[in-house]
Amino acid sequence: MRYFEGKNIWIVGASSGLGEGLATFLSDIDCTLILSSRRVEELERVKKHNEGKKASIEIAPLDLANPAQIDSCVQEVENRVGHIDILVQSGGISQRDTVLKTSMDVQRKIMEVNYFGAIHLSRAVLPKMVKRQSGLHVVVTSAVGIISTPFRSGYSASKHALHGFYDAMRAEHHQDNVKVTLLCPGYVHTNISYNALMGDGSQQQKLDNAQANGLSVAQFCKIATKAIAAEKEEVYIGGFKEVMGIYVKRFFPSLFSRIVRKIAVT
Repeated sequence: MRYFEGKNIWIVGASSGLGEGLATFLSDIDCTLILSSRRVEELERVKKHNEGKKASIEIAPLDLANPAQIDSCVQEVENRVGHIDILVQSGGISQRDTVLKTSMDVQRKIMEVNYFGAIHLSRAVLPKMVKRQSGLHVVVTSAVGIISTPFRSGYSASKHALHGFYDAMRAEHHQDNVKVTLLCPGYVHTNISYNALMGDGSQQQKLDNAQANGLSVAQFCKIATKAIAAEKEEVYIGGFKEVMGIYVKRFFPSLFSRIVRKIAVT
């Protein structure tokens, strides 16, 4: 895709799942990829897997739950590549437990990573984008950033918060040519449910049936990159039921409320 050629693209959450998928997809394009996550060895694996392709690949370890590290990482990345054209935020953690069973420590951890980490990073790269009058923030939220389902109270809240923040940022910096694309996937076959937090902070360690039957990562990446290249503001990516659920919620909220009580979300 010509849109991505020659651009510096920073992918956060690149060590697995959708972030890794996007890194692999974009590595076939003549661009510079900066890959970040907490797990350095996994970043090295993704880099090695895609070496020899058209993209130049840099690694920048980053923990979104560490505010000081976010600031230092932005400075390091900008020193290495000059500026960021596209920031792709795919990092985050999910949840699989009820409101009553989920401790406040877990609720706060989810918000710290999924929301505060993401907006901190965006704010840190924003000044150079404003100065250059160019830039795109791509944020992988979720269908549950618009609707909510059982066992995902904290995860859903963190994704709803992202929509509120980035809608405001998009409006504030429209005149600066800084744009925002919100990608809202439904079920995609990744390991996110393995690492999802239970109410006590332990990991679920199993693949949800709904996740197993979701879109492939390749299908997601094909749709997502077309949306990014078109600089769309908000895109729903998923099966018929997930996407239709968003519209049912919007136009028939009471009906959606009755439906969501009964659906299997694990």
